Amino acid sequence: MLLSDIPVLAAHHAPDVPAILFEDRVTTYRALRDRVFQLSHALADIAAPGDRIAILAENCPEYIECYYAVPGARMGLTLLNYRLSPRELAFIIGDSAPKALFLEPKYLPAIREVRDRIPSVETLILIGGQAEADCIAYEALLARGAPVEPSERPAETDLCWLLYTSGTTGLPKGAMLSHRNLLAAIMNALAAWETPADDVCLQTFPLFHVAGYVVPIHHLRGVPLAVMRNFDPETLARMVERHKVTNTAMAPTMVAMLLDDPRLAAFDLSSLRRIGYGASAMPAEIIRRAQRRWPAVRFTTGFGMTELAGNVMAMGPDDHERAAAHDLPILRSVGKQMPLARVRVVDDAGQDAPPGETGELVVKGDQVLCGYWGNPDATKKSFIDGWFRSGDLARWDDEGYLYIVDRKKDMILTGGENVYPREVEEVLFEHPEIADAAVIGSPDVTWGEIVVAVVCQRSGAALTAEEVIAFVRERIASYKKPRCVVFLDALPRNASGKVLKRELRERIASGDIPL
Repeated sequence: MLLSDIPVLAAHHAPDVPAILFEDRVTTYRALRDRVFQLSHALADIAAPGDRIAILAENCPEYIECYYAVPGARMGLTLLNYRLSPRELAFIIGDSAPKALFLEPKYLPAIREVRDRIPSVETLILIGGQAEADCIAYEALLARGAPVEPSERPAETDLCWLLYTSGTTGLPKGAMLSHRNLLAAIMNALAAWETPADDVCLQTFPLFHVAGYVVPIHHLRGVPLAVMRNFDPETLARMVERHKVTNTAMAPTMVAMLLDDPRLAAFDLSSLRRIGYGASAMPAEIIRRAQRRWPAVRFTTGFGMTELAGNVMAMGPDDHERAAAHDLPILRSVGKQMPLARVRVVDDAGQDAPPGETGELVVKGDQVLCGYWGNPDATKKSFIDGWFRSGDLARWDDEGYLYIVDRKKDMILTGGENVYPREVEEVLFEHPEIADAAVIGSPDVTWGEIVVAVVCQRSGAALTAEEVIAFVRERIASYKKPRCVVFLDALPRNASGKVLKRELRERIASGDIPL
């Protein structure tokens, strides 16, 4: 089975069900299948099998059509983060060397700015715009293709999507995901989660993010899928009310924004019965607030990464409710292994770490990436005896629940002691006047590194550094407390909601953020 088979199967079983609900547009599964066929055929006029085709756009139906049609044409879809600067886009486009680029008109100036640095791009295709001197229109390209299934099928090992890592620890790397990788992740999710037949789902994550893999999950089920162009709390509430959405997923920062937005009180959210969260760590205090705010909503979480094409760990609603009722620590875990992947925690010698001890998380399964695009050295370093090295520090408990301790590169070594930033961040989030927080290490002559807390206060708060340090010192070991506290209006985050700690460290090192 191939990723491009999903609209075909959905159209067979649910031809008139809305595959995409977007603003005032409705695309049925039958229409999605036919447009995907058309686009696959049309791409043969501008590129060849094995080529890459890039896309630079916000969430829209055309993006989802490219999800399926580009791989269906035996080409690889390079997903570009529209929040990147022209310079950053030029690096990724130059690295992946796509033959053509789909883009919305608002991003045309950025691409024209770096046009001489992306020589591989021969064709620009405007989504939602008219043809220009250097561009063709999406609908005009689509019209060149016939709404019939292509006769040549990709191999399941062919490149399907090329997603670049967030670059939180260095230059982005292109994670190569094949049809087999993505289908394995999709099947793993379907095997792990309850999937009510009457679901109406809402896609909140940007489609350039690996969390976009939930789109083909819902499409394979043949259920209606509403799609947000961009996340906004009020827009989400309006879409839930309008489409009677039952199921959605968000990053923890999105959940926090919903909790803090008074506008949501004006909307009927009673149809919503499940919220999944992931992509970054959820402070336990935020999930407790969400459970109190929406008692009828059941919560789920998962853990995965770009290189895994989706999630490999999951915790369902029963565990969330049990943890909340009895104040169990599993609320801070990412759950248990999903059935179609193998997960281990290993020590520095590559041996399994016993429960309670911290080691590196490694994964094996069909959903693990093929490798990094054009970077065999990085690919080699990312595997040990066939297991993918995640770079995350984790530990098991005696019941088989997994706890992500921190990113291996984010661990702070201060005075000979290991400090895991996430543990300190959990304490900071317990403070009622702290809205957001991140903990990083900063070089120090005496201690090697010191713990630095970067804090965003709630409106009207007037915390001092001394108060923050004292709050933490009362709750965890003294050596883990921040030695410095920095106050910012907002933390820098990437599209998945992860704090860009590398950027914070660089700004502190340069003096842009004084300690």
